[in-house]
Amino acid sequence: MEKLEFKEIQPLTSISAVLDLARLIARVKGPKRVAVAAAEEAHVIEAVNEARIEGLVHPILFGNPDRIRRVAAELGVRVQNLEIRPAKNPVEAAALATQAVSRGEADILMKGLVHSSDFLRAALNKEWGLRTGRLLSHVFVYEAKGYDRLLFMSDGAMNINPDLRTKIQIVENAVTLAHVLGIRTPRVALLAAVEVVNPEMETAVEDAIIAKMADRGQIKGAIIDGPLALDNAVSEEAARIKGIHSPVAGKADILIVDNIDVGNVFYKSLVYFGRIRGGGMIMGAKAPLVLTSRADPEEIKFLSLALSVVAAERLPYAQS
Repeated sequence: MEKLEFKEIQPLTSISAVLDLARLIARVKGPKRVAVAAAEEAHVIEAVNEARIEGLVHPILFGNPDRIRRVAAELGVRVQNLEIRPAKNPVEAAALATQAVSRGEADILMKGLVHSSDFLRAALNKEWGLRTGRLLSHVFVYEAKGYDRLLFMSDGAMNINPDLRTKIQIVENAVTLAHVLGIRTPRVALLAAVEVVNPEMETAVEDAIIAKMADRGQIKGAIIDGPLALDNAVSEEAARIKGIHSPVAGKADILIVDNIDVGNVFYKSLVYFGRIRGGGMIMGAKAPLVLTSRADPEEIKFLSLALSVVAAERLPYAQS
């Protein structure tokens, strides 16, 4: 069997590189098993079937078997290639899928046609859930035209209005995922509407505190600065014009938003206006959690699975 050495990899700079690494992992280690909660949804079945054809995953679909088979047939997907396990309703499907991951029968948990609250309630169940003691936060990884690197954005899906302590953990989760993708010292921009510390703006003050904590080694593995407005976080020209001198300004890998409203609009602007390629996952659990919007395109779901295959192999705290 081909040997894989994952301790050191070259930084991945594109979504295609993430997909190639997922293919390599699957070829050497075998496909990752993905438990899908309430799988009777067309884009979900398309995504997991594409990932199955690519050899990335072995899907285990929890839900109403008749509906799953009907949707698969409408898509031209051969149901004999899919493992289907019955569930009475979406809530039970989420519980059964989570338990499969918790027992080690699956490596990745994916949301299907189930409310996010029910999906997460199962994932966080105290008896058989996937808690680690770490905060759960969502990280979206994407490539943008004109940039020579992957960009990360967090948190646009999980934490509604994070306080300072929560924001620190959001940063740490995003940094961990960047390390997983070979980016050894990612540059983190803490986004605000301004690039100065305005005592009247809570976001700016919290960002400055986090940046100073990183300077003193309290947050490790990254270069962090803030507050930074979006333009001077990702554009060296904008940073030059505004006279900002920072190792992060214009060079940010990771963009941390202040709350879920900003993150959600940011994400959907990328998808609908930018037509970017990317995928996301929830960090902090015992296994990668794929939580995408029901309206997300099939490609976003597929690429989220590819990202999760890499994370399932390389995350330091993921279950073996």
